[in-house]
Amino acid sequence: MESLHFLRWMYTAAQKTFRARDEAEVLESIRLTGQRYGDQVRRVFLADGDALVLPTRRLLSILHAIRTHMPAVRRISSYCLPRNLRKKSQAEIDELAAAGLKMVYVGAESGDDQVLAAVKKGETFETTREALDKLGAAGITRSVMILNGLGGKIYSSQHAENSARLANATQPEYLATLVVSFPTGEQRFRADFPGWEPLGQPELFCEMEQFLSRLELKRTVFRSDHASNWLILKGTLGADKERLLNQVRQAIASPGQAPLRPAWARGL
Repeated sequence: MESLHFLRWMYTAAQKTFRARDEAEVLESIRLTGQRYGDQVRRVFLADGDALVLPTRRLLSILHAIRTHMPAVRRISSYCLPRNLRKKSQAEIDELAAAGLKMVYVGAESGDDQVLAAVKKGETFETTREALDKLGAAGITRSVMILNGLGGKIYSSQHAENSARLANATQPEYLATLVVSFPTGEQRFRADFPGWEPLGQPELFCEMEQFLSRLELKRTVFRSDHASNWLILKGTLGADKERLLNQVRQAIASPGQAPLRPAWARGL
């Protein structure tokens, strides 16, 4: 999967105009899938975009159909844009959790308001924090993604600092970093963010070091192992914080000795 930042552009492209599938069509697909594979399916992902944009009634209908026709399912997950939870009450989100929604993937991208405004994310630190808190209160597992390098050179420090502040404030169960990339080119991104300059490899490592050093997490699984990442990092924060920081600092101090992922392996 490409970075969620790319997916956000992809979903807004003309060829990927969003529309909700007909409810009857979705329910029939679930019924047929259950008829053929109902005792084999263990996990369901509600695709293609953010399913939580749907009204709660429709989501509950879908979740009920999955439980009815695919009784072996143990986890149902979805993408989640924070803004799509603003109109949902805590009681509605609790109801979705009780109906089987177990995990959501939140492409926060940054915790810095200036970066979020520059990339036209449509979110702020507070809207993202509010959404993550609602999900956490419902017992829904949250996997949060931050984009290393998204703020470019001008906002690198505050991007790292405020992204860590967002994670500290919400204590997500999973946290991941990807390196911002543009599989279809940078032109559209630069048009909206004209002052953006990409970070070089050493600068990406310095931003990562700043981000990790400011994290105060209790029991969050951390991954920086997407194909876009130069340096593979895996651990649990806070138990593995010092080890991860040492890996990054070694890469900064002695880039020739760090076990970096080559460009061909990163698909770039």
